[in-house]
Amino acid sequence: MATTPDNLLLTPLNDLHIALGARMVPFAGYSMPVQYPAGLMAEHHHTRSAAGLFDVSHMGQLRLVGPDAAAAFESLIPVDVIDLPVGKQRYGLLLNDEGGIIDDLMFFKRESDIFVIVNGACKVGDIAHIQAKIGARCQVIPMPERALLALQGPQAVNALSRLAPGVEKLVFMTGGNFTVQGGTQAIEVFLTRSGYTGEDGFEISVHASQAEALAKALLAQPEVKPIGLGARNSLRLEAGLPLYGNDIDNSTTPVEAALGWAMQKVRRADGARAGGFPGAAKILAQLAGGATGLPRKRVGLIALERVPVREHTELQDLSGQRIGEVTSGLLGPTIDKPVAMGYVPPAFAVLGTRINAIVRGKPVPMEVVAMPFVPTRYYRG
Repeated sequence: MATTPDNLLLTPLNDLHIALGARMVPFAGYSMPVQYPAGLMAEHHHTRSAAGLFDVSHMGQLRLVGPDAAAAFESLIPVDVIDLPVGKQRYGLLLNDEGGIIDDLMFFKRESDIFVIVNGACKVGDIAHIQAKIGARCQVIPMPERALLALQGPQAVNALSRLAPGVEKLVFMTGGNFTVQGGTQAIEVFLTRSGYTGEDGFEISVHASQAEALAKALLAQPEVKPIGLGARNSLRLEAGLPLYGNDIDNSTTPVEAALGWAMQKVRRADGARAGGFPGAAKILAQLAGGATGLPRKRVGLIALERVPVREHTELQDLSGQRIGEVTSGLLGPTIDKPVAMGYVPPAFAVLGTRINAIVRGKPVPMEVVAMPFVPTRYYRG
């Protein structure tokens, strides 16, 4: 793959980003668009009201192939893989032996394989880990030849269904193979009705050689505009979705991260396939103990003053004692209030609890609130 003088990898859409006037920045080892001329706020609002196109080709794509693939993969994540029906997708968590999160990921059960998408900054390590742990049980096949685009927003289905009739029949977390009409080209893609903005939308896997043609066909639709990393971050934060490396990492368990919902009953205590994943004893004990058994918990926070509270900001109780730290934070463009996520002891995780964030040496009052900050609009039929 070509690299820039700074030794950054390029996605197949690099030339298109530059032609569209994007400001490019290093991200996960790639040169990526942080914003286009319209700016972050306009891009954020456009995605919430119409449809935004994101280049997420830095993400890792791989296939798990073989009759034992589902059981093998289930040994690495605390999620039900075996019983997932063909044609459906789930959110998963790759764990280390201490129950910490190596990465969060999406996986889709197809007739002939399990299709997995992992985070760009983690993909080399993830693929090596998966290969080392289950490579003797199934084929682990990386897909570096594939690009990934995300079309997100309430009008995404209108735009895409013109080019790929039938996508409108999909519901959240389902997908399939489709042909997209990209000008004179018939572009074969695999897509799911999913995304990481809290909006309806699609993630589209396409061969790198056809990625630019696909992007141009989508951008030619009146609802669609290009969106950069800046708005991608503000959209996912308003949706209460954690960012790996900020809000979750290999020292965080799923329970501490408030991601216990991703663990189906069959993998929990007394389930038919309870445990059997890395860190199971610790994680199941945390689930059984409730909040009282946790050292900390991820919470949503809204500032009661109009002061943005950024990551790494110290959190204190009302007596001035340090209790935690903000992991993500900004002025939410849709909610028009400063929003944040962070970790605090369980005693301070109760909804309505008041704490302070220390910004430039001054306390900013914050309240623990339910997430998402902006209601999600996934299409469930």
